[in-house]
Amino acid sequence: MYNPETIILPFNTGALGDSFVSVKPGETDFGDPGFWITFKGDAMVLNNEEGLSFISGELPSWIVARGGGTLIGTWRGKPVRILDIGADSAVPSGYLVEPLLFTFFYHRLSDELVTLAGLAQQILGWERKSVVCSRCGGRNESIAGTWGKQCNECGNEHFPPINPCAIILVRRGDELLLIHKPEWPKGYYSIPSGFCDFGESLEECARREVEEETGIRIQNSRYVGSQSWPFPGQLMMGFTADYAGGEIVVNREELDEAAWFRCDCLPPTFSAKSLAGWMMEMYGKSL
Repeated sequence: MYNPETIILPFNTGALGDSFVSVKPGETDFGDPGFWITFKGDAMVLNNEEGLSFISGELPSWIVARGGGTLIGTWRGKPVRILDIGADSAVPSGYLVEPLLFTFFYHRLSDELVTLAGLAQQILGWERKSVVCSRCGGRNESIAGTWGKQCNECGNEHFPPINPCAIILVRRGDELLLIHKPEWPKGYYSIPSGFCDFGESLEECARREVEEETGIRIQNSRYVGSQSWPFPGQLMMGFTADYAGGEIVVNREELDEAAWFRCDCLPPTFSAKSLAGWMMEMYGKSL
C-alpha cells in the first residue's frame, strides 16, 4: 500500500507552495496595501463583488478593526494581515459573511486562500483565548518572536495548543466501517476519529476510539498522513487498520449510526480535500 511522503491538502502549508512567506510575530508592519483576512466574530468576511476573495488593497473605510491588523506574512509579494472587526459590526452589501468550515466544504475558495484563512483562524483564536493567564488570571504579554505568551504576574509561559487526533479508515475485506453523527447532513458518512487521551500513543488512541464509538476491534494500524484542522486547532493524523473482531454497537452519546459499506457502493461523504475524504478516496477502493 503506497503512502505519500507528504500530503498536500488544504490547511497544510504545503498547499501554499512558495507563494506565502511567514514573518515572526511582532515584526515591523510598514503599512503597505495588501490582503486582509477579516473575521466578524467566528465568521469570515469575504469580498463577493467579482468572485470570492479576501479584502485587498487599502483597508475599506467601513472597517473599524479592534486593535489593528496582525501581520502574519506576505502572499504573492503583498502583506497578509488578520483583522477582527467584532461580531456586532455592520457589513455592507457586496460581501459574504460565513464560517470558514462552510466556505471549505462548499469549495468557495481556492486551496491557497482557504489554507491562509485556516492559519489566520487558528492565530486569531489563540489571541482571543490567551489574554489572561490560566494559572493565576494575570495579564499575559507576548514573548518576542513567537506566538507564546508570558504572564506578567506569575511568569507562567503559554504556547498555542495543538490537539492531536487520530482518524481511522477500517477495512473488513471489501467493506469500510463508516459512521454518522447527529450534527452531520442526513445521509453523509465518514470514518471514526477522536482526540488523543492522557498517556496514549496515536495507535492506542486509534484502537480506543474505534472500539468506543462502534464496538469494533482493529489491528495492523498504519499511519498514512496528517492534516492541520483549524476547527479550532487540531492536527488530524490518519491511520488505516484491519478489522480484528466484534459486532457493531453504536455509542449513542457520539453517533447515531455506524455500519459496514461495500467499497464499490459508498454513501456520500465529505470533501476529498479533508483528510477523511482523501483517505476514503485513496485507500477505500475495491480490492
